[in-house]
Amino acid sequence: MRTAPARFFAFPAMSAAAAIAAPPRHSRPSPLNPNATAMANTTKPNAVCTKTHLANLDRLLLRPPPLPLPVRPKKALADESGGGDREETAPDSDERKGRRGGLLNALNLSTFLPFTGRPATDEMSPRSLAQMQRLLTLSPRPSPRGSIAAEWRRYHGEGAWKGLVDPLDQNLRREVLRYGDFVQAAYTAFHSMPSSPSHGHGQHRTLVLPDRSYRPTRSLFATSSLSIPPWAQRRSAPKWLTQRTSFAGYVAVCDNEREVRRMGRRDIVIVLRGTATCPEWAENLRTGLVPVSDDDDSDDATAAQNVPKVAKGFLSLYKTAGDHVPSLSDAIVEEVRRLIEVYKGEELSITVVGHSLGASLALLAADELSACLAADAASNSTAADDHQPPPISVVSFGGPKTGNRAFADRLQHERGVNVLRVVNAGDVVTRVPGLVTPTTMAEGYVHAGGAELTLDSRDSPCLRPDAGPACCHDLEAYLHLLDGFMGSGRPFRADASRSVAGLLIYQRTSVKRAYVERARVLGFEPAAMPRTATANGAGAADGQYGFLASPS
Repeated sequence: MRTAPARFFAFPAMSAAAAIAAPPRHSRPSPLNPNATAMANTTKPNAVCTKTHLANLDRLLLRPPPLPLPVRPKKALADESGGGDREETAPDSDERKGRRGGLLNALNLSTFLPFTGRPATDEMSPRSLAQMQRLLTLSPRPSPRGSIAAEWRRYHGEGAWKGLVDPLDQNLRREVLRYGDFVQAAYTAFHSMPSSPSHGHGQHRTLVLPDRSYRPTRSLFATSSLSIPPWAQRRSAPKWLTQRTSFAGYVAVCDNEREVRRMGRRDIVIVLRGTATCPEWAENLRTGLVPVSDDDDSDDATAAQNVPKVAKGFLSLYKTAGDHVPSLSDAIVEEVRRLIEVYKGEELSITVVGHSLGASLALLAADELSACLAADAASNSTAADDHQPPPISVVSFGGPKTGNRAFADRLQHERGVNVLRVVNAGDVVTRVPGLVTPTTMAEGYVHAGGAELTLDSRDSPCLRPDAGPACCHDLEAYLHLLDGFMGSGRPFRADASRSVAGLLIYQRTSVKRAYVERARVLGFEPAAMPRTATANGAGAADGQYGFLASPS
């Protein structure tokens, strides 16, 4: 059978017109924002930080638009919100509808259980259309790339990122943001064709990453050992929601020589998304601790507490093979070994990155890779050439507890894996598994050792202060907070450059009303974009990166 060539579909990003420079402080109100003066005089005291954050972005707005931006009449805006006197006291109908989905919508369970939410208060934040337009652009604006070649091992985790996390080093911020965007690309790729066949060895799709310095080399699939019985399946639910084997991520390698020189090594990255299907959610609930390998099992109760153990469901997804694909474990080890052979003799590093469930799978992958590559290096080394395996680090976004103390200690001390945990203070997922059983009481779950970078949704000038659990766990919210984080007790970074358009797409009901209203004025309407809920609260937002790939 003839195979169709790979095709790339370009989805034009929804962008506003070019930005306008903000008027001087004492000039008359802008004709594009007649209420600018009134808003400045009536802004609530607790919005000062937000206004300062936005005002400092004005210097980036250099070119005026060729045509005036459209401004909706006050009457139209009042009609949409149900009356002018209700604009700041009650969310609009779309907002109430979105909040009704809330956490259950983010967990892909909104079709099975009812949910009601409580409306919350909001604040006015932006003072001009120019500022809003700058924040609503979908074009990428990464932080400046500084050379890290001389200290790449430190940025890769050697020394547990001491002195780089709090306050946050700008080079580390950029590296971690890039890894987070790689996970967003995995979510987007999954939802672009969630039910596509997973035959062969995972080369059924081509993925274009947001950073073209990296090239995907292999798709990864996770298979659940559980299946959803027919009586529990709803006819209205899509078929992919109950499939046992699903696209879970990919392996990529940096093949841009200029970027390799900047980073000081060639980086191999394993990217793993969070929970998306019902069998995966069922595996999440299997919190009993089991040995990582059969060799670790012991009948002695005292010795058993020193055996590395992890959650049964996580291990099942990692080790179970599909009908047409190898297990996630075998695929990762095989592909990493292949790439190490391809780039033999070069300085290499391995970074495993994941969000939510993917963060736990990343720890399992790092643990196994470390053991396998150390054994390979020992067998290939000679007296004249002491061959060392590439260093391995894990970047975890919103990851749950994965195993017991023995597993965490082995990962950090015996395996030498560096773990950077990025957590949101309001994210409940980082505090689970929380089910108390005799086994967990005796041995207990702990987080893997390393460095922890703690964020807080309440520090954001864009998010509502009462953002719910779905927003606190959302990956795009994590990346937004990371872009503005400078250090504990410090204000949100005034020159944060990440667009809030992703937040409007994925967590619209948690974004302050002023941003939502200005987005409508600028012609950016995220409510009209397709959405399919996942563990990160995100869906297939076409055009986020400008490209999605079709099966080859």
